[in-house]
Amino acid sequence: MNICCTTPVTPLSPSMVFSDVIVISTYFLLNLAVGIWSSCRVSRNTLNGYFLAGRDMAWWPIGASLFASSEGSGLFIGLAGTGAAGGIAVTGFEWNVSGDAAVCDARISIHSRTDLYSGALFIQVCLGWNLYLSTVLMLVVTALYTIAGGLAAVIYTDTLQTLVMIIGAIILTITAFNKIGGFGNLEHVYSLAVPSKIIPNSTCHLPRQDAMHLFRDAITGDLPWPGMTLGLTILATWYWCSDQVIVQRSLSAKNMSHVKGASILAAYLKMLPFIFIVLPGMISRALYPDSVGCVDPEECVRVCGAEVGCSNIAFPKLVIELMPSGLRGLMIAVMMAALMSSLTSIFNSSSTLFTIDIWKKHRPRASEKELLLVGRIVTVILMVVSVVWIPILQSANSGQLYVYIQSVTSYLAPPVTAVFTLAVFWKRTNEQGAFWGLMVGLVVGVCRMVLEFAFPLPRCGVEDSAPNVLRSVHYLHFAILLCGLTATVIIVVSLLTPPPTHDQVCKQKHKTIGGGSQRALRAFALCGQGTGWCISALRRSEEASAPRVPSLRESVFWSRFCCVNALLLVSINIFLYAYFA
Repeated sequence: MNICCTTPVTPLSPSMVFSDVIVISTYFLLNLAVGIWSSCRVSRNTLNGYFLAGRDMAWWPIGASLFASSEGSGLFIGLAGTGAAGGIAVTGFEWNVSGDAAVCDARISIHSRTDLYSGALFIQVCLGWNLYLSTVLMLVVTALYTIAGGLAAVIYTDTLQTLVMIIGAIILTITAFNKIGGFGNLEHVYSLAVPSKIIPNSTCHLPRQDAMHLFRDAITGDLPWPGMTLGLTILATWYWCSDQVIVQRSLSAKNMSHVKGASILAAYLKMLPFIFIVLPGMISRALYPDSVGCVDPEECVRVCGAEVGCSNIAFPKLVIELMPSGLRGLMIAVMMAALMSSLTSIFNSSSTLFTIDIWKKHRPRASEKELLLVGRIVTVILMVVSVVWIPILQSANSGQLYVYIQSVTSYLAPPVTAVFTLAVFWKRTNEQGAFWGLMVGLVVGVCRMVLEFAFPLPRCGVEDSAPNVLRSVHYLHFAILLCGLTATVIIVVSLLTPPPTHDQVCKQKHKTIGGGSQRALRAFALCGQGTGWCISALRRSEEASAPRVPSLRESVFWSRFCCVNALLLVSINIFLYAYFA
């Protein structure tokens, strides 16, 4: 094990002052008020109201929720930590996502566990609370919040949390840049961030010379440029075009224009983490190299309880050291907001998947009460699983939580991306091809993931015993190969088996249309019992009709407005990549 799990971590600040408590309490009361208000707007006692917020949400809360859900505490801790360890290249994960979200106009268990761990880590570092105590307390609050409110409460509170996160991040970023003398001085002070205790005959204590560049060497780079362009696009396509957390919010929109507008807003907001998270992480290492940039195992254990490094504490270290009382409480509220937004999103989406796609399929006659109860029970089960995963995260994240998130995603997401892309763009794709493509892709991906857990990155100064094939193929390069392998299997199997029939392609459409027809026929059959029965049956049929489905039609103006903004976002992305290449 590379982590001393039982080593207590000394808090960076002895305790919060009264003003910090007031700020945090005010935030929670405001959050609770928004949650209660939003819950009352939509019925929580129906599947449509609980899981899809009545399908009547506007673009701005959905866009804010998309951003808040993707910017969980895992990103505050992970992005800042990876920025502290290696520079700005990690920003490519955010900017690639921004462009992908704009083009699509439209992560579950791994993200929930890393968000939970990072949120608990923040509280542990700032307040000195036990890691598991922090975890359980946050889980209880989050689960109760999710179980009671449904998707509507999640979306509206995400909107509040987005506002809190942005305000807090702006204040911290301005304070941090003032401390080092501005952006122009960042590269210089970062290059000097060498800890006082180093490991002889090693270079791992030195900041990277390419820290201010997005594109790194294709072979020796920590984030090689082929992986950051092609491999990362595969991961972004999976997350923003097929992941349940994102899709569920898009399905709650009132029409297609609101879906596109939400994606555009989220894409604009995704430009901000570079300034408000990554750069502060680099500043944290420049200001506190002995703690954030430590490489000596004994020193790292003393600072954060981990032998492999302490870059994950970059963001909380900056908060505790730079922020005055009151504002320190605001930043702790920001981290709690990030944690709650991501966990509530993932818990709600996961329970939706299980309830609708698994439980309802095996119990087609289940009542809405039963389905809602099952969804809430699944949320409780997710709580338990999340706690069990904490020790694994401690030993696997190598001091850089965000790298862990993306590496695991690279092993599991590419097969889904391949199936999704071919199913949308190639009519010849059939069920057998999709099934075997997924099976082969997931088996290969899981094998690579098991090897990663079996041979974790060693700490500085320790010889790496992993097979050469494991270290020679970067996880982002592996994502490209895995997606290509899966696509090949899908194409070959689809061509060797019968093509899907027209009815198979259109059966979902026919099923939807047929649902209303069957209700009408049942009502019509009762008309033979008299006019009163007929009118009553027809009214009951209308009341029991299918839930509201958002319109796919758009006004010409708003359609063009969204397209222009999507093109603008892509142009901004290209400019930023070229400028920081």
